[in-house]
Amino acid sequence: QVQLVESGGGLVQAGGSLRLSCEASGSIFRFNAMGWYRQAPGKQRELVAAMTWGGPRNYADSVKGRFTMSIDSAKNTMYLQMNSLKPEDTAVYYCNAVTYVSTRPEDYWGQGTQVTVSS
Repeated sequence: QVQLVESGGGLVQAGGSLRLSCEASGSIFRFNAMGWYRQAPGKQRELVAAMTWGGPRNYADSVKGRFTMSIDSAKNTMYLQMNSLKPEDTAVYYCNAVTYVSTRPEDYWGQGTQVTVSS
C-alpha cells in the first residue's frame, strides 16, 4: 500500500517562504508522475506543480517564478519550495503521485497540509 505523508505547512506572513515535504513509502521511482495540488475554501482543487521523470516541471501561472518542485530520490521525498508567498496562496496543499497498472492510472494522495498566508 502506497502512503504519502506530508509535512511543512503553517502560518506565514506575506512575502515569506515555506517548504512542503511529501515522503513516499517505498521507492519514489515507481511513480510515473508526481505533483502538488491545492484547494482553497469554496474552490476546486487546482494543480500547482507537476513532473514526470525526464520531463520538465510544469507550474501553474499563478506560482511560476515563486514555487519550485524538487525530488530527493534517496529520501523518497518530493518538495515544494514556496517563496514570496501571497495571501491568495492560502489553501490546503496535497501531494499526488501516479502509477500505471497496465494502462490504468492509480492515484495516490497525501493527507493535506494547511498553508495560511497573512497579509
